[in-house]
Amino acid sequence: MWQEFKEFAMKGNALDLAVGVIIGAAFGKIIGGLVDDIIMPILGIAGKADFSNYFIPLSSAVTATNLEDAKKQGGVFAYGDFITILINFLIVAVALFVAIKGINMLNRKPKVPDAPKPPAPEVVLLTQIRDELAARR
Repeated sequence: MWQEFKEFAMKGNALDLAVGVIIGAAFGKIIGGLVDDIIMPILGIAGKADFSNYFIPLSSAVTATNLEDAKKQGGVFAYGDFITILINFLIVAVALFVAIKGINMLNRKPKVPDAPKPPAPEVVLLTQIRDELAARR
């Protein structure tokens, strides 16, 4: 049974999927760092806002101005983290689109023109008649 599993696991599609999952996880961490450490601070400067602290209190007991303290006081609707995750997703989607588009361009085989089709039998017969008439002159 182990041998059958080993043969299945080494097939191209399963191995490609495993490599894709591992690279995807690493790529996700890279994009997470890019968004959290580079893009969000720049957006925070431009908009004078820090998305991670955007929240709506769900009870009147919540009076804190930052998310961490507000969560301790009661329920909050923390939509700032969602905005960060959404931006993260959009960056990943664009990066994957560009990567896949580039890979497809590299894998594209040059189009070889088709060999010319042989003429139809009627055309061959007409050509022979023309050549014979030209030879009689």
